[in-house]
Amino acid sequence: MNAIPVLCGVTASGKTALSLELAKHHPLEVVSADAMMVYQQMDIGTAKPSLLERQQVPHHLIDLLAPNQDFSVAAWVKAAETAIAEILARGNIPLVVGGTGFYIRALSQGLPSTPISNLAAMQRLEVELKAQGLDAMLAELEAVSPTDAQKTQRNPRRVLRALEILRGTGQPPSSFTPIPPKYSFFKVALIPDSTILEPRIAQRTKWMLESGLLEETRQLLEVFSRDGRRATSFQAIGYKQALDHLLGTTDAVGNHVSISLEETERRINLATRQYAKRQSTWFKAEPNAHVVTNLEQAGELLASSF
Repeated sequence: MNAIPVLCGVTASGKTALSLELAKHHPLEVVSADAMMVYQQMDIGTAKPSLLERQQVPHHLIDLLAPNQDFSVAAWVKAAETAIAEILARGNIPLVVGGTGFYIRALSQGLPSTPISNLAAMQRLEVELKAQGLDAMLAELEAVSPTDAQKTQRNPRRVLRALEILRGTGQPPSSFTPIPPKYSFFKVALIPDSTILEPRIAQRTKWMLESGLLEETRQLLEVFSRDGRRATSFQAIGYKQALDHLLGTTDAVGNHVSISLEETERRINLATRQYAKRQSTWFKAEPNAHVVTNLEQAGELLASSF
């Protein structure tokens, strides 16, 4: 096939359901482009396709790692390209599906030729982050490269990685020439209107809590931290709020504060809406993407590319 189809877009927009529907009519295998679905044991909070759905339609790049392991964009791209090649060799259609913009951008536009990360440098930056806060670290990056600052989407690990490159080389990440991608891609970005998306977000949050998000989070408590640092998987929306409910938080004067289940639901909804807004901004600027607002449009465009 000439171009690999990609269904990207904002969280809770219906990407998984659409991919499963398309697979009823076409020989599809899904390549997940979700930074949190790579983690085992994190099923409810990441809204993974069910085991039954994965039995009906082959899915790749799901449940690759333990929750306390790190996974880089470069490692994901390598795994995705391998999966795509194997699917094509079987005579099937690889459909890349997910909302992690960094993954899709790197896969379709090419990986940056930035230096390999240095563990000691990252550990020093993590100490700075705890002392100074994310805004101060982000401001340092923004002063040199607003473009790179925006690309981080306020993700702490991305901010620290960008600063590691900037301080180590004197150049921001965007100054490094990308390594060309192995394939060409036909990208459809699904970005529903907020009047449609927000009820879907609220419905999914309620489903997560009713399906056992708190118990799943409780079982993950011992692996959410390692060597005194938070695992990357801790960044997944839903788990942080669930942990605050389970353990409580501390107010400005050091008092322990309990978080009600109702407040937890509100916080998850808010964090998800904020994330969706950042995703919307990202995917509207995605190079060569066909931006659509509803599932019907997305399905028709993708089907025409198979």
